[in-house]
Amino acid sequence: MREILGRRRKLLFRRGGRSALLGAALQCATEWQWPVLPGVGLRSGGRPSAGERLGLGERTARRCSCPDPDCVVPGAHPFDPGLLAATTDPRMVRWWWANRPDAPVVLATGGHAPCAVSLPAVAGARALAALDHFGVRLGPVVATPTRWSLLVSPYDLAELGELLHSRDWVPSSLRFHGEGGYVVLPPSQIGAGKVRWERPPVSGSAGPWLPTVATIVDALVTASTSTPDGGSRLAY
Repeated sequence: MREILGRRRKLLFRRGGRSALLGAALQCATEWQWPVLPGVGLRSGGRPSAGERLGLGERTARRCSCPDPDCVVPGAHPFDPGLLAATTDPRMVRWWWANRPDAPVVLATGGHAPCAVSLPAVAGARALAALDHFGVRLGPVVATPTRWSLLVSPYDLAELGELLHSRDWVPSSLRFHGEGGYVVLPPSQIGAGKVRWERPPVSGSAGPWLPTVATIVDALVTASTSTPDGGSRLAY
Protein backbone atom coordinates (compact mmCIF):
# COMPACT_ATOMS: atom_id res chain seq x y z
CA MET A 1 0.00 0.00 0.00
CA ARG A 2 2.83 2.40 0.87
CA GLU A 3 4.47 1.68 -2.47
CA ILE A 4 1.23 2.49 -4.33
CA LEU A 5 0.78 5.76 -2.43
CA GLY A 6 4.40 6.64 -3.04
CA ARG A 7 4.02 6.07 -6.77
CA ARG A 8 0.89 8.22 -6.83
CA ARG A 9 2.67 11.06 -5.03
CA LYS A 10 5.57 10.88 -7.48
CA LEU A 11 3.16 10.86 -10.43
CA LEU A 12 1.29 13.87 -9.10
CA PHE A 13 4.57 15.67 -8.45
CA ARG A 14 5.77 14.99 -11.98
CA ARG A 15 2.46 16.13 -13.47
CA GLY A 16 2.52 19.28 -11.37
CA GLY A 17 6.10 20.04 -12.37
CA ARG A 18 5.36 19.47 -16.04
CA SER A 19 2.25 21.64 -16.07
CA ALA A 20 4.23 24.34 -14.23
CA LEU A 21 6.88 24.31 -16.97
CA LEU A 22 4.28 24.64 -19.71
CA GLY A 23 2.48 27.35 -17.74
CA ALA A 24 5.71 29.30 -17.28
CA ALA A 25 6.57 28.99 -20.97
CA LEU A 26 3.10 30.17 -22.01
CA GLN A 27 3.17 33.11 -19.60
CA CYS A 28 6.49 34.27 -21.04
CA ALA A 29 5.36 33.82 -24.63
CA THR A 30 1.80 35.14 -24.49
CA GLU A 31 1.56 37.56 -21.56
CA TRP A 32 5.04 39.09 -21.77
CA GLN A 33 5.96 38.40 -25.42
CA TRP A 34 9.27 36.85 -24.42
CA PRO A 35 10.46 34.32 -27.04
CA VAL A 36 11.10 30.91 -25.48
CA LEU A 37 12.06 27.40 -26.51
CA PRO A 38 12.66 24.11 -24.68
CA GLY A 39 16.15 23.46 -23.33
CA VAL A 40 17.94 20.21 -24.01
CA GLY A 41 17.12 18.77 -20.57
CA LEU A 42 18.65 15.92 -18.59
CA ARG A 43 18.93 12.16 -18.80
CA SER A 44 20.17 9.45 -16.48
CA GLY A 45 22.97 7.00 -17.11
CA GLY A 46 26.01 7.11 -19.37
CA ARG A 47 29.64 7.61 -18.48
CA PRO A 48 30.60 10.18 -15.81
CA SER A 49 30.77 13.79 -16.92
CA ALA A 50 33.76 16.08 -16.41
CA GLY A 51 32.02 17.59 -13.35
CA GLU A 52 31.60 14.17 -11.72
CA ARG A 53 35.23 13.34 -12.37
CA LEU A 54 36.16 16.57 -10.59
CA GLY A 55 34.22 15.43 -7.54
CA LEU A 56 30.95 17.30 -7.95
CA GLY A 57 29.19 14.02 -7.25
CA GLU A 58 25.44 13.96 -6.78
CA ARG A 59 24.85 17.44 -8.14
CA THR A 60 25.79 16.26 -11.65
CA ALA A 61 24.51 12.68 -11.34
CA ARG A 62 22.11 13.35 -14.22
CA ARG A 63 23.75 14.01 -17.55
CA CYS A 64 22.89 16.42 -20.31
CA SER A 65 20.76 15.05 -23.14
CA CYS A 66 23.04 16.61 -25.75
CA PRO A 67 25.69 14.46 -27.50
CA ASP A 68 28.59 15.95 -25.51
CA PRO A 69 29.37 13.59 -22.58
CA ASP A 70 31.40 16.36 -20.93
CA CYS A 71 28.81 19.14 -21.28
CA VAL A 72 29.68 21.81 -18.72
CA VAL A 73 26.11 23.14 -18.45
CA PRO A 74 24.03 19.94 -18.43
CA GLY A 75 20.41 20.53 -19.38
CA ALA A 76 20.87 24.29 -19.36
CA HIS A 77 21.16 25.13 -23.05
CA PRO A 78 19.26 24.85 -26.35
CA PHE A 79 20.14 22.02 -28.72
CA ASP A 80 17.23 20.71 -30.81
CA PRO A 81 15.50 23.01 -31.59
CA GLY A 82 18.24 25.59 -31.81
CA LEU A 83 18.10 29.06 -30.32
CA LEU A 84 16.78 30.65 -33.53
CA ALA A 85 13.57 28.65 -33.11
CA ALA A 86 12.52 30.67 -30.02
CA THR A 87 8.98 31.96 -30.42
CA THR A 88 6.02 33.63 -28.76
CA ASP A 89 3.55 31.43 -30.66
CA PRO A 90 1.43 29.60 -28.03
CA ARG A 91 0.64 26.75 -30.45
CA MET A 92 4.34 26.00 -30.90
CA VAL A 93 4.98 26.31 -27.17
CA ARG A 94 2.19 23.85 -26.38
CA TRP A 95 3.46 21.41 -29.00
CA TRP A 96 7.01 21.51 -27.67
CA TRP A 97 6.05 20.87 -24.04
CA ALA A 98 3.43 18.28 -24.98
CA ASN A 99 6.26 16.28 -26.52
CA ARG A 100 8.90 17.19 -23.94
CA PRO A 101 7.04 18.00 -20.71
CA ASP A 102 10.19 18.06 -18.55
CA ALA A 103 12.15 20.42 -20.80
CA PRO A 104 13.67 23.53 -19.20
CA VAL A 105 12.23 26.90 -20.24
CA VAL A 106 14.86 28.88 -22.16
CA LEU A 107 14.49 32.61 -22.83
CA ALA A 108 16.21 33.83 -26.01
CA THR A 109 17.67 37.19 -24.96
CA GLY A 110 18.04 40.28 -27.11
CA GLY A 111 15.99 41.87 -29.84
CA HIS A 112 12.73 42.91 -28.18
CA ALA A 113 13.23 40.40 -25.35
CA PRO A 114 14.94 41.02 -22.02
CA CYS A 115 18.71 40.76 -21.79
CA ALA A 116 20.62 39.80 -18.64
CA VAL A 117 23.75 40.37 -16.58
CA SER A 118 24.86 37.30 -14.62
CA LEU A 119 27.31 36.59 -11.80
CA PRO A 120 28.46 33.54 -9.84
CA ALA A 121 25.88 32.66 -7.18
CA VAL A 122 27.86 33.84 -4.14
CA ALA A 123 28.76 37.11 -5.85
CA GLY A 124 25.16 37.48 -7.00
CA ALA A 125 23.83 37.25 -3.45
CA ARG A 126 26.35 39.86 -2.30
CA ALA A 127 25.50 42.09 -5.26
CA LEU A 128 21.76 42.03 -4.54
CA ALA A 129 22.36 42.92 -0.89
CA ALA A 130 24.57 45.84 -1.95
CA LEU A 131 22.13 47.05 -4.61
CA ASP A 132 19.29 46.97 -2.10
CA HIS A 133 21.48 48.98 0.28
CA PHE A 134 22.08 51.59 -2.45
CA GLY A 135 18.38 51.72 -3.26
CA VAL A 136 18.74 50.44 -6.81
CA ARG A 137 15.46 49.24 -8.29
CA LEU A 138 15.83 45.72 -9.67
CA GLY A 139 13.79 43.72 -12.12
CA PRO A 140 13.41 39.92 -12.07
CA VAL A 141 16.41 37.94 -10.85
CA VAL A 142 16.90 34.28 -11.81
CA ALA A 143 18.90 32.06 -9.45
CA THR A 144 20.53 28.68 -9.94
CA PRO A 145 22.90 27.00 -7.45
CA THR A 146 25.85 28.23 -9.54
CA ARG A 147 24.83 31.53 -11.14
CA TRP A 148 22.37 34.42 -10.70
CA SER A 149 21.04 36.48 -13.63
CA LEU A 150 19.65 40.00 -13.36
CA LEU A 151 17.22 40.65 -16.20
CA VAL A 152 17.55 44.05 -17.88
CA SER A 153 15.82 45.89 -20.72
CA PRO A 154 16.89 44.99 -24.27
CA TYR A 155 20.21 46.34 -25.56
CA ASP A 156 22.24 45.69 -28.69
CA LEU A 157 25.94 44.86 -29.00
CA ALA A 158 26.86 48.40 -30.01
CA GLU A 159 25.21 49.82 -26.89
CA LEU A 160 26.94 47.26 -24.67
CA GLY A 161 30.30 47.90 -26.31
CA GLU A 162 29.98 51.66 -25.79
CA LEU A 163 28.93 51.12 -22.18
CA LEU A 164 31.90 48.89 -21.35
CA HIS A 165 34.36 51.11 -23.24
CA SER A 166 33.26 54.16 -21.24
CA ARG A 167 33.97 52.45 -17.88
CA ASP A 168 37.50 52.20 -16.54
CA TRP A 169 36.79 48.77 -15.08
CA VAL A 170 33.99 46.24 -14.63
CA PRO A 171 34.03 43.07 -12.50
CA SER A 172 35.53 40.17 -14.47
CA SER A 173 32.87 37.84 -13.02
CA LEU A 174 30.10 39.51 -15.03
CA ARG A 175 28.63 37.84 -18.11
CA PHE A 176 26.33 39.59 -20.55
CA HIS A 177 23.42 37.81 -22.22
CA GLY A 178 22.27 39.90 -25.17
CA GLU A 179 21.47 39.22 -28.80
CA GLY A 180 22.17 35.56 -29.55
CA GLY A 181 22.24 34.62 -25.86
CA TYR A 182 19.85 32.89 -23.52
CA VAL A 183 18.85 32.43 -19.88
CA VAL A 184 17.12 29.37 -18.37
CA LEU A 185 13.98 30.39 -16.47
CA PRO A 186 12.11 28.91 -13.48
CA PRO A 187 10.83 26.37 -12.66
CA SER A 188 13.33 24.46 -14.80
CA GLN A 189 15.51 21.65 -13.49
CA ILE A 190 19.08 21.60 -14.82
CA GLY A 191 22.24 19.70 -13.96
CA ALA A 192 23.24 22.28 -11.35
CA GLY A 193 19.84 21.97 -9.64
CA LYS A 194 16.56 23.88 -9.50
CA VAL A 195 16.12 27.23 -11.25
CA ARG A 196 14.11 29.70 -9.16
CA TRP A 197 13.15 33.36 -8.93
CA GLU A 198 15.27 35.18 -6.39
CA ARG A 199 13.24 38.25 -7.31
CA PRO A 200 10.00 37.24 -9.08
CA PRO A 201 8.65 39.27 -11.99
CA VAL A 202 6.13 41.97 -11.14
CA SER A 203 3.80 42.15 -14.10
CA GLY A 204 2.54 45.45 -15.40
CA SER A 205 0.39 46.28 -18.38
CA ALA A 206 3.28 45.49 -20.75
CA GLY A 207 5.05 42.79 -18.75
CA PRO A 208 7.61 42.87 -15.93
CA TRP A 209 9.51 46.12 -15.40
CA LEU A 210 13.22 45.96 -16.34
CA PRO A 211 16.13 48.28 -15.45
CA THR A 212 18.65 49.38 -18.09
CA VAL A 213 21.95 47.54 -18.43
CA ALA A 214 23.83 50.81 -17.70
CA THR A 215 22.01 51.21 -14.37
CA ILE A 216 22.89 47.69 -13.31
CA VAL A 217 26.51 47.79 -14.50
CA ASP A 218 27.18 51.13 -12.79
CA ALA A 219 25.60 49.87 -9.56
CA LEU A 220 27.61 46.63 -9.70
CA VAL A 221 30.85 48.54 -10.27
CA THR A 222 30.07 50.69 -7.24
CA ALA A 223 29.16 47.64 -5.15
CA SER A 224 32.32 45.84 -6.20
CA THR A 225 34.69 48.68 -5.38
CA SER A 226 33.13 49.86 -2.12
CA THR A 227 34.80 47.34 0.19
CA PRO A 228 36.98 48.86 2.95
CA ASP A 229 40.07 46.86 1.93
CA GLY A 230 39.78 47.78 -1.74
CA GLY A 231 38.89 44.22 -2.76
CA SER A 232 35.96 43.15 -4.85
CA ARG A 233 32.68 41.86 -3.43
CA LEU A 234 31.88 40.33 -6.79
CA ALA A 235 34.95 38.17 -7.26
CA TYR A 236 34.49 34.47 -7.83
